[in-house]
Order: sequence, then structure tokens, then C-alpha cells
Amino acid sequence: MTTTREAPEPVTDVELVVLLDEGGSPIGTAPKADVHTDATPFHLAFSCHLLDDEGRMLVTRRALGKRAWPGVWTNACCGHPAPGEHMETAVQRRVRQELGVDITALELALPDFEYRAVDASGIVEHERCPVYIARVDGELRPDPDETVEWQWVEPERLLAGVRATPWAFSPWLVLQAEQLPLLAGAA
Repeated sequence: MTTTREAPEPVTDVELVVLLDEGGSPIGTAPKADVHTDATPFHLAFSCHLLDDEGRMLVTRRALGKRAWPGVWTNACCGHPAPGEHMETAVQRRVRQELGVDITALELALPDFEYRAVDASGIVEHERCPVYIARVDGELRPDPDETVEWQWVEPERLLAGVRATPWAFSPWLVLQAEQLPLLAGAA
């Protein structure tokens, strides 16, 4: 008797992003390395804001080698869930990759956040980007290919800075700052 088995999924190092239709439903995948262009399709991502034990928020400066918004100050971490990956797992994975730290008390703060923005080089971000808040559990050890500088700041000072100089921050941080309950309470 002969039996057949399905071939296992090929193992690949290509990082994929989940593409979305206008309503936010998954419609496919694309390699992350190819998706961010001047015609970036709508896709799934996330943002995470981190707090320390003193209630300060982490802002990071994107590495100068980043394709989009290099050198811009932004929230603690952003990323994309892999196809089929739970969003919370993706957040924890990406924070560990970018900042070298674990997180606790992960909470969804803005489940329906979406934005489209174009950087100075013409690269477009077009994302459904749920926003999370978490606490750090340990000392930061940022990956220099992701983060070149970081600073802990009181929420009210961050909000004041974003309002005074929005051009110095990522567009997603500027938009999130007005919506996040943590920052709205700092006004």
C-alpha cells in the first residue's frame, strides 16, 4: 500500500507582511523587503509604546540606514505580524528583536488605528496598525540597525514636544499622540 503525504512548507528566511483589502481583511502576503515603495499597498502592522517603572515613555530614533523615515524620532517599536502570527506574539517578538528586552502588561490601546504617510524620499507607509502599550522587563539592548538613540520621557513632555515640533517625529507617533489615552491624560 502506498501513502502520500503533503510536502512540508518550505523553510524561508523571507519576512512576509499581510496585505489587506480596503476593509482590513487579509488578501495575501508580500515580502517585507519589497512592499515599502512609493506605491506601498495597505498592510497589517503594529506600534508599541513602552513604559518604565517610573511611568516614563520610551522614544527611539530610527537607524540612519532604515529605508523609510531614517533618523526620525518615533515610538518604542513598530513591526509587522507574520502571516498567521498572533498580534501580541508579534509585538513581543519584535520588541525583543529591536530593543533586546522583554515586555510585560501588554495592552491594546488603539485597536483601529490606520494611517497613510509619505516620507521625504517618497516611500509610503499605508497600514492598519493597532497600537499597544507595555512595560519593559529588563535593560534595553537596542539593535543598532533598528535604533540609533533612545530616551525615556514623561508623557506630558512627549506630548508637548510632539505638538510643538510634529515634523521632528514619525507621522504615526504624531497621530497616535492625540489618540492615546495615556498621552491625552497628560494634556
